[in-house]
Amino acid sequence: MHVRFLGKDPDSAEGDSPTLYATDRTDRKTYIAQGWHVTDPQVLAEIGPIAEGEGIIEIPEDVLKFYQRNQEEDR
Repeated sequence: MHVRFLGKDPDSAEGDSPTLYATDRTDRKTYIAQGWHVTDPQVLAEIGPIAEGEGIIEIPEDVLKFYQRNQEEDR
């Protein structure tokens, strides 16, 4: 699997950049998001159990615009 950079949070400092990537999987369309690990106990309690091998990250709303832009380019 390979990834294609879509964009990063323009307000983040260098090296601290929530980022969105598209994959080239052929069995389904997927994305990889780089963000901040969610460690807030209240948030984790509200979300509930997380399957082994999965994680929860937080990304700024501005990063999601790269998803929308990618969807428009694919049309």
